[in-house]
Amino acid sequence: MASAKDYYKVLGVDKKATKEDIKNAFRKLAHKYHPDKGGTDESHFKEITEAYSVLSDDKKRREYDAYGQAFPGSTGSRQAGGQGNPFAGFDFSQFQQGFGQGGVDFDFGDIFGDMFGGRGQARTPRGRDISIDLEISFKDAAFGTSRTVLIGKISTCSLCKGNGAKPGTELETCKTCNGSGRVHEARNSILGQFTSVRTCTACDGSGKIPKEKCTECKGHGVLRKEEEIKINVPAGIDNGEMIRLPGQGEAIKTGVAGDLYVKMHVKPHATFRRDGANLVMDLPVKLTDSLLGTTVSIETLEGKTLEVKIPVMKRAEELLRVAGKGIPFEGSRGDLIIRLEVALPHKLSSKAKKALEDLKSEGL
Repeated sequence: MASAKDYYKVLGVDKKATKEDIKNAFRKLAHKYHPDKGGTDESHFKEITEAYSVLSDDKKRREYDAYGQAFPGSTGSRQAGGQGNPFAGFDFSQFQQGFGQGGVDFDFGDIFGDMFGGRGQARTPRGRDISIDLEISFKDAAFGTSRTVLIGKISTCSLCKGNGAKPGTELETCKTCNGSGRVHEARNSILGQFTSVRTCTACDGSGKIPKEKCTECKGHGVLRKEEEIKINVPAGIDNGEMIRLPGQGEAIKTGVAGDLYVKMHVKPHATFRRDGANLVMDLPVKLTDSLLGTTVSIETLEGKTLEVKIPVMKRAEELLRVAGKGIPFEGSRGDLIIRLEVALPHKLSSKAKKALEDLKSEGL
């Protein structure tokens, strides 16, 4: 007689593994080795299914741990060396077994999910996401703005409001899926006949079809058209950032529309550059102004005139900070950072040269 199989080794789990650990291991292996995948080892899939059948059941697991097998009297797996049906005495009841003509119809529920179309959590159909690029000025990026763009995309039909029926007419139950919105398809494999579930293409999963089709969308409920969309650009947005508009992507007859993603491109400014929430600018000043101090007028990003005092003996590369004149950020504003650039003259007059000679004699 062949030695008993090590079901823990088959599933790749420890003997102290929890039921959840066993379930997760089985799900992973089942997806990998299912016969419908093609090119997989069908005998290995049969082994991991058998191992899961025993280890996921508390009573059969106790018997297996104690005796190396689960007995047929407790609806356990088949004995090693059995002949005929390889699943004789094998209990598929935990998989919601149902016998029908042509084989066994397995519904593995949330174990296999969408692989077999079981009764796992249903996913709501969703339209396609779309993305566009939008270029704005440096000032608009700092203080916020709004733009209206024209986009060609699949949208809900405005005439029938998305149900595909001619206005004033009724919907009737889809005969293809009998109103369920889903169609079961049977496929044969070494384990028997597996049933998968797909969305009904006749009614697009709604379970209803129009008696008279909408003349605008031809019964589809959606159609491609150009649509104006308003985009509100928040203050402080930076170059390369994305704005997400939920539900403004492409529509779908049965489900929710996708999202619209807008990638922002901010034009450079002639004077200012950004450092987080701060604005940075270079300010050329004369040598005498940097030594003696002065007051200069600059134009802010808003377009207003700002008087800035330069203290005496300010050297090149020194920074001046003007609070609250930067980028709006979370209810406040950053600062304006002014970087001084002392401009040296290209040519000296005889008078200026003499004055500098006098300064030199003073040790300056």
